[in-house]
Amino acid sequence: MTKAQPYQPLLIRLFHGINALLIIACMITGFLVYDSWDGRFGQLGLTVENRSLIDIHGTFAFVLFFVFLVFLIVSIKLGKNHLAKSDDLGKLTNKVGENIWWYRLHRIVNTTILLSAILSIGSGKLQDENWLPNGEMNHIWYYIHLIGWLVMLLAIATHLLMSAKVGGYPLILSMFNAKYLPQESPKLWPEKIMAWLKNPRI
Repeated sequence: MTKAQPYQPLLIRLFHGINALLIIACMITGFLVYDSWDGRFGQLGLTVENRSLIDIHGTFAFVLFFVFLVFLIVSIKLGKNHLAKSDDLGKLTNKVGENIWWYRLHRIVNTTILLSAILSIGSGKLQDENWLPNGEMNHIWYYIHLIGWLVMLLAIATHLLMSAKVGGYPLILSMFNAKYLPQESPKLWPEKIMAWLKNPRI
């Protein structure tokens, strides 16, 4: 029997998609920066030392900062059921392999993506763009930045596998569904934004 496609709130789908594209852009440009200026832990040699790569990576990261901030709020507000519960980690040893176990693991992975994004973006903001061109590669924030993006890469790969396991293709395709409920119409956004500004709530 084919699984029914779950409904995802419009804002979740919208910011999930934009956020995903920006993170992929940051990971690609970030690797090119590492590959050209550092390469101590493995190198493909795809590019030569190019200062513009650092600027491009920084531009994507700058835009991601604001988009991710909104996505984080939307995820906590509308997608909290997809994030880890306080007891999920402690219960991973229970009912291993059953549906509830996979759901718990999926929520933990989703939360790991958000935390690694915070780590990556935050550590990036604390770096100096002249460190790599000056050969200064042993700063703690640079190492944290590399670790953050590595965790992000592994978490995203696991997220895709968990999504396929938990919800199959219907869950994955639901993120690309263009339909939305009447109360979610973009025409209502200005009114809702004004109402929120008058009474901010997260």
